Amino acid sequence: MAEIRNYTMNFGPQHPAAHGVLRLILEMDGETVVRADPHIGLLHRATEKLAESKPFNQSIGYLDRLDYMSMMCNEHAYVRAIEQLLGIEPPPRAQYIRTMFDEITRFSNHLLWIASCGIDLGAMTVFLYAFREREMVMDMYEAVSGARMHAAYYRPGGVYRDLPEQMAPYKESRWTKGKDLKRRNEWREGSLLDFIEAFAKDVPDKIDEYETLLTNNRIWKQRTVGIGVVSPEKALQMGCSGVMLRGSGVEWDLRKKQPYAMYDKMDFDIPVGVGGDCYDRYLVRVEEMRQSARIILQCVDWLKKNPGHVMLKNFKVIPPTREEMKDDMEALIHHFKLFTEGYSVPAGETYAAVEAPKGEFGCYLVSDGANKPFRAHFRAPGFAHLSGMNEMARGHMLADAVAIISTLDLVFGEVDR
Repeated sequence: MAEIRNYTMNFGPQHPAAHGVLRLILEMDGETVVRADPHIGLLHRATEKLAESKPFNQSIGYLDRLDYMSMMCNEHAYVRAIEQLLGIEPPPRAQYIRTMFDEITRFSNHLLWIASCGIDLGAMTVFLYAFREREMVMDMYEAVSGARMHAAYYRPGGVYRDLPEQMAPYKESRWTKGKDLKRRNEWREGSLLDFIEAFAKDVPDKIDEYETLLTNNRIWKQRTVGIGVVSPEKALQMGCSGVMLRGSGVEWDLRKKQPYAMYDKMDFDIPVGVGGDCYDRYLVRVEEMRQSARIILQCVDWLKKNPGHVMLKNFKVIPPTREEMKDDMEALIHHFKLFTEGYSVPAGETYAAVEAPKGEFGCYLVSDGANKPFRAHFRAPGFAHLSGMNEMARGHMLADAVAIISTLDLVFGEVDR
């Protein structure tokens, strides 16, 4: 009789459910996963080494490209670390704008997550629904920074510029005209803050639509309930953070436990799961979107009532405006020095972490007093989560490995760095 043996198969890096360039080597006993061995590094771009070779203020663009689904949250950790080393504090208006855009970024991430997770598990419609809202989030990014994704909007000392007074309307085209054009421009008649407010008030109804499609869907529950269970103790041992930790029942959120920006002034709840499975992680992310809408509305309310500066007036660190530069010789010199050699940061080390959509994104900087970091290290939440893949997938079927990878919410820009 033929010998029965386990066989090894490659899952990815070409597989669409591998979420990028994950090469997962699975040892299979029939249809059951015996061992899962993730191989990473296929998107390694030496971001940390590049950051060490450039002045502090020239690496912000690299941060956008780490977790390229939650761009501004990455920037936030990096600029906070620089601010801590310099001993500067951004103006309150800049802090509120950062808080608001961190939550808008959370929407950007979770909408893409629910879309891709749905499509991985066979729910096509939710993909189309989620991208309808995500398009508006991209428009908000574009309004403040000029770019739909890689914004480079946060700067040490504040944000690049204040929120625009006018939201760009859609123009008539072959596809958008008449009543449709009027409907799409309804929210765009005022400022960006009016647009964001309209979005945050409307989005809970849209989240209800996603929940109608998924939450009590029999097939969705069969694919996610009891799959990839992580106990609270195991989650802490594996270094999980964010949704992976809260889905297992540990109430840990840096926005509450170690508040930064203006989160200590915000009223919101931390959603926590009970089972630690894929379904709980889905429920936590959906509820997080509802809480983000609450935070955004509170920020909009404050920003409308309190105009002011969005950047420190410290020309040793912050470049002067174009008008000042063309009017004043000293400002021109400051501008030239800042954009050629940057600024020297006092010697020391610091760690700044933010509650990114995927978990705790941290930035560890060491300065030796020069104009570039002596050492830069970024703590990517996905890296710790992927290392627990073997624990979670063992004993499950091959199709369940897809569900587990999906609810880990991996992006390989930050895993491989």
